[in-house]
Amino acid sequence: MTTHISDNSEFSASVLRWYDENARALPWRSLPGEYADPYHVWLSEIMLQQTTVVTVSSYFKKFLEKWPSVENLANAPLDDVLTAWAGLGYYARARNLHKCAATVWHKYGGEFPNSEKELMELPGIGPYTAAAIAAIAFAEPAVVIDGNIERIISRVFRLQEFLPKGREVLRDYAASVTPKLRAGDYAQALMDMGSNVCRPKGPTCELCPVARFCMAHAEGDETSFPKKAPKKIKPVKMATVIWAENAKGEVLMRRRAEKGLLGGMMEFPSTQWDDISGFDDNGPEKLQALLIELGLIDQPVNAVSLVKHTFTHFHLKLQPHVLAVEDNDITPSNHFLWIHPSKFGEIALPTLMAKVAKIVKAEQGALPFSQVRDLVR
Repeated sequence: MTTHISDNSEFSASVLRWYDENARALPWRSLPGEYADPYHVWLSEIMLQQTTVVTVSSYFKKFLEKWPSVENLANAPLDDVLTAWAGLGYYARARNLHKCAATVWHKYGGEFPNSEKELMELPGIGPYTAAAIAAIAFAEPAVVIDGNIERIISRVFRLQEFLPKGREVLRDYAASVTPKLRAGDYAQALMDMGSNVCRPKGPTCELCPVARFCMAHAEGDETSFPKKAPKKIKPVKMATVIWAENAKGEVLMRRRAEKGLLGGMMEFPSTQWDDISGFDDNGPEKLQALLIELGLIDQPVNAVSLVKHTFTHFHLKLQPHVLAVEDNDITPSNHFLWIHPSKFGEIALPTLMAKVAKIVKAEQGALPFSQVRDLVR
């Protein structure tokens, strides 16, 4: 592979000089030229997957207050971790975070391995995260590529390959300009440049330390890169969700299976999330089947406004149905729990279910049990 950059070391040197003057101050980041705490790097990188820096900052601080070391996190109850994670989304990350902490503590004595290969063997750590930890925490000359770095490299070399298919080619070009020294600072510098300078829209090329190397800038078509294959249209799924409230104001909840979407999180009982066309055909029957499963077949229900939520691969619409039940209609068990809304902040409640609670409470109002019961009859 050949590149148009005659001196690759000058490219990385320009990036590092810029970083020394413009590095963002982030809770998990060390100063330029200093080593970072591997625990902090790992925790922040897992949180930053599919989540913004602004959102992660407060969660990162909260996690460190609760679990200041990998040992503390490894020995924490999973439900506590899921509860603290609620709102960050992509909850498999939280389950893997807990598994990874336990592995590092029990297998490695609380010390993260410093090689990409060993890091990738840990739960929840893929190629990007392994490279980031190796470079930032251990100064290994790993090739780190996140979305920001992907955009910069695509523009600098004006790569014609469509992503994600062309990522191997992109990685080769990224490797050609990655320095052997200060690789962690270099990676974080590109992340900062992608966030503040080489932005998806409206890049400020006049502030870019490597604009003179950038082929897309020379052609004036920066925003045409990276080239991406057309996005597939996301399917729409729909389900019914039950808000069953007893005389104490407690709401019926259950825990989702450990594996799969929102695994291990708490939810209001719902029907299966089906394609919306299938739901339109037999939604009432599915609602009746759910009520039978809950032992509430004779209870009148009242529908409130739809809840809309988007996951990575599909859109979801939930139709909440409110009903009032007597205390002895359902007995708490390992599968079902009665939880008061005032306690929702203490359980692993995903954002989707928080939306359900918000809409139900907004339309139901702060009504006593007797009035809720009258409302749905």
